[in-house]
Amino acid sequence: MHHFVDCGEQEAAINQAADILRRADRLVVLTGAGVSAESGVPTFRGSNGLWEGHHIEEVATPEAFQRDPKLVWRFYNMRRAALAGIQPNPAHRALVELERRWGPARFTLVTQNIDGLHQAAGSQRVLELHGRLSRVRCTACRYIADRPGESLPELPRCPECDELIRPDVVWFHEMLPQDIWLQAAERTTSCSCFLVVGTSAVVYPAAGLIRMARDVGAALLEFNIERTAASRSVDVGLYGPAGWLLPEVVRHL
Repeated sequence: MHHFVDCGEQEAAINQAADILRRADRLVVLTGAGVSAESGVPTFRGSNGLWEGHHIEEVATPEAFQRDPKLVWRFYNMRRAALAGIQPNPAHRALVELERRWGPARFTLVTQNIDGLHQAAGSQRVLELHGRLSRVRCTACRYIADRPGESLPELPRCPECDELIRPDVVWFHEMLPQDIWLQAAERTTSCSCFLVVGTSAVVYPAAGLIRMARDVGAALLEFNIERTAASRSVDVGLYGPAGWLLPEVVRHL
């Protein structure tokens, strides 16, 4: 039986979520852009959905990088610069506390975010489905490096082979890193409780983890600013800022 809440039922839902968590053996958490938005991470979409007259889907692709790497790097250098001074919020820190309580063998954090805020908050085991903005890799050789806060040139080159480097993120039309995806799927199919936090649940294949968790009988908890495509499937839905709701649930454990 699925349980939905309104504002008047929020305290009961917090207690119910805490009760489910207390009985859970293995936890998996899937986070999305909503968690980072509460830290002030900009989306770089204007009111018309464009960046400098380009649809984001036209900039963040391998085809765009092949066609105009300077344009793509300008976009990503702006995103890199925008992370300066951005700090984790209470939702990030609540997830660190869950990891501390359950331990690395029984807790897995899967994120669609590329900003590294989970690690900055102190999370140890983070499966980054879409890569990380601060990390770069060579388009020709095996060079890969995390270079946070560094001002990169408009066409950065590999220090080992002098070919172009690119952001180590997953672009539209690219597959997820298979080792990361397989770990996320394996952890999901062996979990007893799955938390959906700050994600619209419409970006696949990441959103498919929710169905996987449901199929193995895991309890589903959703924390989001509003109801999503996953809301009909969850056992408890908590709707409001994750930066308030998640710490509240942790406090009730």
